[in-house]
Amino acid sequence: MSTENILNDIEEQDLYEHMRIVVDKGQSLLRIDKFLMHKIENASRNRIQNAIELGNVLVNDKQAKSSYKVKPLDVISVVLPHPPRDTEVYPENIPLNIAYEDNDVLIVNKPPGLVVHPGYNNYTGTLVNGLVYHFQQLPTLPGNDGRPGLVHRIDKDTSGLLLISKNERAMAWLARQFFEHTITRKYLALAWGDLEQDGTVTGYINRSVSDRRVMSIYDSEDKGKWSVTHYKVLERFGYVTLIECQLETGRTHQIRAHMKHIGHPLFSDATYGGDKILKGTTFSKYKQFIENCFELMPRQALHAQTLGFVHPTTRKYINFEAPLPADFEAVLQKWRKYIAGTVEQNS
Repeated sequence: MSTENILNDIEEQDLYEHMRIVVDKGQSLLRIDKFLMHKIENASRNRIQNAIELGNVLVNDKQAKSSYKVKPLDVISVVLPHPPRDTEVYPENIPLNIAYEDNDVLIVNKPPGLVVHPGYNNYTGTLVNGLVYHFQQLPTLPGNDGRPGLVHRIDKDTSGLLLISKNERAMAWLARQFFEHTITRKYLALAWGDLEQDGTVTGYINRSVSDRRVMSIYDSEDKGKWSVTHYKVLERFGYVTLIECQLETGRTHQIRAHMKHIGHPLFSDATYGGDKILKGTTFSKYKQFIENCFELMPRQALHAQTLGFVHPTTRKYINFEAPLPADFEAVLQKWRKYIAGTVEQNS
């Protein structure tokens, strides 16, 4: 599998540059925006000024102004959203389920099976292709170059809310919130096993040394990036449990890898071993029931339900929720009926 394909099939990845620059001893006084233009490859002055205005540039741990003149040995920290990888994304009239839209941001309720970003073997038919078409139908706005800004990602077979910036200023504002983990993100997941209580999963996450498509959890910071998922039990079905997962960090496949790590892979998650019977009886009726559920939802049972953030213009916190898609809801109903029938037979 190519690197591009791996990157395309992610729940989230680090989309932001975090740079730490120590100014040389011999540096003459120079405005910080001009200084950073020479230090950061492919960064326009407008992009840098937006970052400074929104507080994404610190000098010696204090927010800098564009007029600040760098001095020798200043320590400069910068958070910027990465530029898009592709030089050209072709617009396609793909139906979008838009949950919210204004001049700064757009929130899409992504269906399962839709790839977010063009990449290897997926140059067309992606969410971004549809977004580019949608943006071209809108009036031109200051700072909007007709390209959607992906603030984060959810992988192909995960459904739910995705936040897109509509201009560079909004992108910089939202990038900082994601980088600082202040965005509210809650997912609904169906996990194998009977989780007894609420909990938190932590660890250093990185790609498996044996399979680059899979993320593994390590116990040393030199092996991966720190990751935190809080989960809350919502409904028990004996052999599987419906949980709400809240992300404190946003790493690639974080929830899927974390639940696998604690012995509770997500239901129907082929990548992490959840697409076979892991808990339950040996009765043929039960096996057929599980197969029917897998057929109804041939993807991981994971849905990005809640998304909350501080708006780039109003500076007010706003929150959105997306209902479960039909396949996930159908599987839950089947489990409820199955468990109710089992209880009735044993009573």
